[in-house]
Order: sequence, then structure tokens, then C-alpha cells
Amino acid sequence: MSLEPAISVTPSEIDKVNLLGLSASSLGDLFEQMGEKRFRGTQILKWIHQMGVCDLDQMTNISKPLRARLAELGEVRIPEVVSCQDSVDGTRKWLIRVDGGSCIEMVYIPERERGTLCVSSQIGCALDCAFCATGKQGFNRDLTAAEIIGQVWIAADSFNQFDVAAPRRVTNVVMMGMGEPLMNFDNVVDAMNLMLDDNAYGLSKRRVTLSTAGVVPALEKLGDVSDVSLAISLHAPTDELRNQLVPINRKYSLDEFVASARRYLEKMPDKRRKITVEYTLMDQVNDRSIHAKQLAELLRDLPCKINLIPFNPFPGTDFKRVTNTALNRFRDILHRDGYTVTVRTTRGDDIAAACGQLAGQVNDKTRRQARYKKRLEEREGEHSQALDRESRPIKVIG
Repeated sequence: MSLEPAISVTPSEIDKVNLLGLSASSLGDLFEQMGEKRFRGTQILKWIHQMGVCDLDQMTNISKPLRARLAELGEVRIPEVVSCQDSVDGTRKWLIRVDGGSCIEMVYIPERERGTLCVSSQIGCALDCAFCATGKQGFNRDLTAAEIIGQVWIAADSFNQFDVAAPRRVTNVVMMGMGEPLMNFDNVVDAMNLMLDDNAYGLSKRRVTLSTAGVVPALEKLGDVSDVSLAISLHAPTDELRNQLVPINRKYSLDEFVASARRYLEKMPDKRRKITVEYTLMDQVNDRSIHAKQLAELLRDLPCKINLIPFNPFPGTDFKRVTNTALNRFRDILHRDGYTVTVRTTRGDDIAAACGQLAGQVNDKTRRQARYKKRLEEREGEHSQALDRESRPIKVIG
């Protein structure tokens, strides 16, 4: 990542650079412009992401005069935590306010041998998949690299992970929160690089996963700059059905999407890698035996494992959760065809933190949120009138 041109102008003309989102290389560039050695960038990186220190004055292996000069140009600005909720199953959800006043959501899911942090990449989402609450909020803007990695910082701080004696609670990060990561390509890649950096969070590339609904041109680029794990959100086995559920499919078809995912794998140095295929099952929509057989055929030449996700309802949706009978039948068909299949356990639904339920507070620029709320109000009004009619006393004639 190249250093932003903004830092070459006088500090009085601009907001201070948020050092939180800069890589060691970009921090090194900054110090070099100040006439200092580049290794100072790595020192700052460790203070922020390994020790959780945001106050430049506490970074004691940097001289006091240099800290003062650095403070004229930059600062470490963590996004604001508005609220934090814990589910009965141990899931934790944060509401986080970012620059401009909108709020995003982030979720931590504890499991026996790992803890997965689900991180957002945009305020809202431009894709508007039919079964996702985030899309109904509309879209405001992309998150900066600092706002993305800031979520990881917040979680690490929440679990006291900056204490070297404390156990690592966040072992995995998935870019599966609010937004489509590949539509915020540069900032997401920069943030993931910080997750992987041994001088920052030091996560394995197998433990950082990017999930995409099919932004094919960006996926083609991703394999040239990153080798994190990849998940593809399919949710339908045919273009006809996926066009209704995932609108971006009208631009990039299933065949194009799957072929691009295959090419991503081919660029990986480890040829044993597999792609995770995410498939949200909805009652009487995409859960029938024919759909399972079509999915098996679609993925025939793609090294993958399939993660089935029972739909998690949210207010106003017309979709319903798949029945256990249909879920088991769907899974068994794929098993018999030789696929590795897992079923995602619903976690955090009591605090609206389950897959597809993240909403936040979006200052929507698309008017989609207003249109959705209007439809809900009209529907509630029609339902109320129907109840009134049913409750009226029946006149007996004769």
C-alpha cells in the first residue's frame, strides 16, 4: 500500500492520518518522509496491534521529540463502541460507530477450539440479496482500512488479548459481516494484510477468510495480491433462481463465478486448498432435492467443501427457515455425491447476531432502507385491517 498523498501537505490543512490502518511499509514511508529510519514503522505497528497502545506518548522506544513530530501528522483513532451484547450461547455482538455517524455490527462466535470474529467491510451493502437483513439497510460507504482492522483491535481489547499472558480468544477472522468485501477491494486487502502480519495480529492465511457473493473482476485480482481462504456465497444452483436471490448474478453468472473461484485456487501455492461454498437454505425456495442435485453438478470440478446455512429470519422477511427434514435430505444427497458438507449452527439469534441478521445503523444513500420500511408499514397496516375484520361480531340474520 502506498502512503496517502494527504500526509505530504501541512497538518493544518487536513485531518490527521489514522495510523491504525497503515501497514509497516506505509508507516516506514511516513518516517522516511520525516527523515527517520524505516524500522520505526514496525515499532509503531507492534505498539498498536500487539500491545494495544493508542497513545503515542506511551510508545517509549520512540524518542519524545520524534513522538511529538509524529503526533503533528498522525494519531491512533479507534472506532467507537456504542454497545456490546452477549448471547446466551456465548456469542458477542458489538455496535460500532464510524466516521460520519453510521454504525456497523461485528460478531464474535466462540467454539470449542477456536473463536471466530465476523468483521464488516462496508456500511450497509450495495448488493441487496433478497434474504439478507444488511441489504435492507441500504448503503452508505466503504469502510477504511483503519475501520476494518479497528474491529479486530476492539475485539482483542475486549478479550484482554493484548496481555501476552492471556489466551488468544480471536483465532479466526471472516470477512462475512456487513457489506461485500470485494467491492471495497483495496481497504479490505490492506486490513487483511495487517491481520496476517507477524508484527500485528499474526494470523495464518488459513484462518482469515474472505466471503464474496460474486464480484468476478475483483476476485480475478484477489489471487494476485492475497492467498487468504476463500468462501463463495452461492445460495442457488441455477442462474434463474440465483438471479432472484442474489441480484449481482445478473451481471456475473454462476458459471463465471465458479470458474473465477477455480482460478483463484490455481494461483495458490498450496494445491490442497479448498474453497468453502456457502448455501443458505430457505423453506420451499432452494431446499428441494433437485436443487441439491443441481448444486452437486455445478461444483463437480471445484475443490470445495459445502457449508449449509439454515436461514435466520429477520423482521419483515417473507422467507422461512428450512425444515430439519429438508435440510437433512439436502445434506445427504450432497454426501452421497462425495462432497464434504457441514451445517452451520445458528448462533446469537437471540441478539440478532446470526448469519444474515446484521443490520447496524446506516445513513442510507440509496433510499432502499426507506422503501423497505414503507413496504413493512403497508404490510403491517394490511395485516391490522384484516385482524379488525376478523374480530368484528357476526350479525345473525333471521
